[in-house]
Amino acid sequence: MKLELVSATKCFEGEQRVYKHHSNVLECDMTFGVFLPPAAIEDKTECPVLYFLSGLTCTHENFVQKSGFQRTAAKEGLIVVNPDTSPRGVELPGQDDAYDFGSGAGFYVDATEAPWSKHYKMYSYVTQELPELVNANFSVLPGKKGIFGHSMGGHGALICALKNPGLYQSVSAFAPIANPSECPWGQKAFTGYLGANRDDWAQWDATSLVSKYASTPQELFIDQGSADNFLAGQQLLPEKLLAAAAPNDHIQTIFKQREGYDHSYFYIATFVAEHIEYHAKLLKA
Repeated sequence: MKLELVSATKCFEGEQRVYKHHSNVLECDMTFGVFLPPAAIEDKTECPVLYFLSGLTCTHENFVQKSGFQRTAAKEGLIVVNPDTSPRGVELPGQDDAYDFGSGAGFYVDATEAPWSKHYKMYSYVTQELPELVNANFSVLPGKKGIFGHSMGGHGALICALKNPGLYQSVSAFAPIANPSECPWGQKAFTGYLGANRDDWAQWDATSLVSKYASTPQELFIDQGSADNFLAGQQLLPEKLLAAAAPNDHIQTIFKQREGYDHSYFYIATFVAEHIEYHAKLLKA
C-alpha cells in the first residue's frame, strides 16, 4: 500500500511526519501523523509503537500540534501514530450536520447501518489496516504496541484493547467516554451507526466489555480532570467503568483524578509525558 509523504518536520532530534494513503477499509483517502524518535531515524532501530486516538471534531493535527508529546516520545524511543477521527471526503448525507456524528465523530466502531456502513469502519481501520501499513513502512518492534486516546478516542482505545486481548501491551485514556450506551453522545452515535437495538451496542461499550472480560489480564490507566464540564454533564461516566471493572480479576485499573483540570488540550499537555512514560515502561519491558 502506497504512502504519500505530506510533511516532515524535525522535532527533538526525531521527525514529526504526516502521511496520506488510500484506505481500502474506509474506501477513501486518509491522513495520519507519525512521530519517529531519533533512534528510528539515525540507527534504524526497531522501536515500540504507540497509537493515539483523538476526540470529537479533531483531525490528526490536534494531538500533533497541541499536546507536546514529541519530547517524551523522543526520549523514550517510541514511534507514535495518530490517525484521523473519521473517514473524509465520502459525501454522505448529513455527515457535516453536527459535531458529534459523522465527520470527525467516527466513534471507532464498525457501522452496520446504511449509509454509514460503507465507509465508517474506524475500528477495523485502527486495529487492522493502519497497523499493517505502519508495520510495513517503519522500523516497528514486533509485538510491542500500545494505545491511548482522549474523550471519544479514549473510548476507542479502551474498546480496541478490550476486544483484542493481548494485541496491546499498554492502554491508557484521557477523560474517556467510558459508558457510551448511557450518555447522550454515545446514544446518538450508536443509534446512527449501529441501529436501535441496545444489545448491539454492548460490544462497543468499554463498561460492558470490562464486565465480561475473561482473557489475558489487562491493566487500564484512566485519567480524568475534576473540572471537566463533560464529566459534570454525564457524558463520560468513568465511575461506571470503574465499578464494572472492580470485581473482575482479569482487569486492573489505575484511576487518577486531576484536581481543577478540564477536558482541553491544556489538560492533555500537562499529563501526556506521564502517560508516555507509563506506556514506555510496559512496551520496553
